[in-house]
Amino acid sequence: MYEKWGARASVVLLGAALLTAGCSSGDDGAGGAPITQRPTAADPYWVNPDGNAARQVAAYEKAGKKTEAARIRRIAEQPVGEWIGPENPEGEARGYTEAAAKSGRTALLVLYNIPHRDCGQYSQGGAADGAAYRAWIDGVARGIGDRAATVVLEPDALLHLVDGCTPEEFHEERYDLLKGAVTTLTSLKNTRVYLDAGNAGWGHPDQIFAPLKSAGVEDADGFAVNVSNFYSTTDSIAYGKRLAAKVGDKHFVIDTSRNGNGPYTEGAPEERWCNPPGRALGEPPTTKTADPMVDAYLWVKRPGESDGECKGGPKAGAWWPEYALDLTP
Repeated sequence: MYEKWGARASVVLLGAALLTAGCSSGDDGAGGAPITQRPTAADPYWVNPDGNAARQVAAYEKAGKKTEAARIRRIAEQPVGEWIGPENPEGEARGYTEAAAKSGRTALLVLYNIPHRDCGQYSQGGAADGAAYRAWIDGVARGIGDRAATVVLEPDALLHLVDGCTPEEFHEERYDLLKGAVTTLTSLKNTRVYLDAGNAGWGHPDQIFAPLKSAGVEDADGFAVNVSNFYSTTDSIAYGKRLAAKVGDKHFVIDTSRNGNGPYTEGAPEERWCNPPGRALGEPPTTKTADPMVDAYLWVKRPGESDGECKGGPKAGAWWPEYALDLTP
């Protein structure tokens, strides 16, 4: 139920070049202000000045659509997760972390390539097998090196073990792969790792704390909740704290990218998560949160990118300007 990727290497290189040059895609001669970094005191994460939202701002400004440009700028000026693709993990991780380091910021990376991913739904796929996944993780780790990074590890991977979506024959391998990924990534000098742990609308924490332990959460920096979902920050804090009590009081992060209006409650329950109308941006990314157990509010899901081919949306992960505008009324 999450991202798919296109070709990313050129975006990484271009973004780094723009940072070096001190400009952005918003600075195209049409009078638009460049996309800049946020103050580090509350928001240490890197803003990609050449992301989809930034390019949409530039396009709207060039077309004279100032109102639309201003609305999308609310997305473009915030740091969002960079979802590492399957083909060049080392190059992408290096490109994002180097660009972030040049700005004195931390890169936010999302790793979503577990074998048998998403149970054949909109974001199906993943690494071909366990060996391919381990090699992919090793590539990500080499790319990050000693630079600062926060990693959200494998959205949905544990939930799909618990809800019966992933066949039993793959469970043992998945736990082993996740635990290995935690070990590899936490060995890096300046990398923080958070395992995905579902959302406030999914079951009871008792259904997920044992799988979290089996996946190595005790060795991670914590877990992530509400990734690509819409539950309120208040509800997400409550869910996270109940879960934390079961896993050694581990801290957690919350995806607040689209939770401003809470979850959608109409239509088929099984697809309420997919491109729901009437949603809104949530709290901006920050490490200044409402609870000491919450390390950060993050925009893990990039606002304006489709959840999948539902409700008129394009493929998962594709930029959808109309939906982005819906999030910024």
